[in-house]
Amino acid sequence: MFFLKYIDRFTHLKLEFNPVPMKKFIALAAIVALMSSCNSGDRGELVGVKGKKWLPEKPYGMTLIPGGAFVMGKSGDDFVAVNDAPTKTVTVRSFYMDETEITNSEYRQFVEWVRDSTVRLRLAILADELGETPGDGEAGIGDFAFLDNEEEEKTPYDQYMEDNYYGMGDDFYEGRKINNNIDLIWDTAEYPDEYYVEVMDSMYLPMEESYNGQRTLNVSKLNFQYSYMDIGQAAQDKATQRKDFIKKESLNIYPDTTVWIRDFNYSYNEPMHNDYFWHEAYGEYPVVGVTWKQAKAFAAWRTLYKNSNQKKRDRQFVNSFRLPSEAEWEYAARGGIQGGDFPWGGPYTKNDRGCFLANFKPLRGDYSADQALYTVEANSYEPNGYNLYNMAGNVAEWVDSSYEAASYDYNSTMNPLVNDPTNMRKVTRGGSWKDVAYFLEVSSRNYEYADSARSYIGFRTVQDYMGTDITLNQNFGDAR
Repeated sequence: MFFLKYIDRFTHLKLEFNPVPMKKFIALAAIVALMSSCNSGDRGELVGVKGKKWLPEKPYGMTLIPGGAFVMGKSGDDFVAVNDAPTKTVTVRSFYMDETEITNSEYRQFVEWVRDSTVRLRLAILADELGETPGDGEAGIGDFAFLDNEEEEKTPYDQYMEDNYYGMGDDFYEGRKINNNIDLIWDTAEYPDEYYVEVMDSMYLPMEESYNGQRTLNVSKLNFQYSYMDIGQAAQDKATQRKDFIKKESLNIYPDTTVWIRDFNYSYNEPMHNDYFWHEAYGEYPVVGVTWKQAKAFAAWRTLYKNSNQKKRDRQFVNSFRLPSEAEWEYAARGGIQGGDFPWGGPYTKNDRGCFLANFKPLRGDYSADQALYTVEANSYEPNGYNLYNMAGNVAEWVDSSYEAASYDYNSTMNPLVNDPTNMRKVTRGGSWKDVAYFLEVSSRNYEYADSARSYIGFRTVQDYMGTDITLNQNFGDAR
């Protein structure tokens, strides 16, 4: 409102000015600008705007994949006659990739962040409804009130945002800051007041649904909401407003642990259903039971989590974490080996000592022949030439591409990506612990529906590389 009033006053005054004073005003503005340039220290030279120096930082747990060209697709006979991966030379840019599949431990960090944020929001809302604020040394729900409810003096910016934006959207509480500075209390004996008890009680299943003296968290409450801009749609349709391309997603992010039962009829897999995701014994195993949409949500959260820390440290934001494209995944899986069947080259699945090189279904269904019955730790077996583990076997991996059998015929040769939002068939790559060797080949394609979860599908993320260009010269095998 202040800005609009200022414009209105300026327009009104301009109507009262005669042309001569206005010319003097423009001349004065030009003189001020010239004087500012003379005092800037650049001696009138075009030196550019100098910002903070950018130093590329390798994300934790990732490895740099130098960009380059490769022959994508089946270089040998496609003996199953799918014919969905004809050879094609494509080029991809440099990017970082997770060295391992996302583990249960890493995904639990996401789940616990959503859980804690949900609890804090519910506490803040109830405190707001009750008019409670941080007390004088007395613990209570007021300690978890929205930060804008504190008595301390607000900055002009915070006051302006509160007056003009809070409560204006679809969500009445959107934009308000929850209090992350105080630890949540999980021990029931230490709950500070009855209102805190009420909120915590709402996060658990009803008493009649608990057994063995254990009350379980209601995972249906763990919903994550994020937004993104559909750049592809915006580039195609420039006639509408920016807000029309901002998409909001909201979904439950807890893995579906029942996949261990549903995926296998007449099979006893209850221990995996009961323990696989939450028990620390499986902490370093790849997470499964996540849909393509949940994998995308994890990448969005990872970006949010990292950049919130960057902001605290007064550092530039990093590029978004995301799922790899199909071309990026295959290029990385090959590990710099042109024409190989597997990440280690091939064409065999055993090394020179007779040991299997991946976790899959060998020897007509002898699951234990490769020293694994189900999944194994995400850093098992030997990594490929880019230090990536289990790019073949263990769990198949979601990629950010839609499955179309003919997509190689028309996709771009530069950073190819075919992802139709209306096509719910999303590509999975690498094969899994229950697949035969054919699906372990770096060029083999498979798919699952975006809203489906499986006990044999996980994922890993990538991040675009920013900085000095690093390109692999495939002719000489070095980077320049």
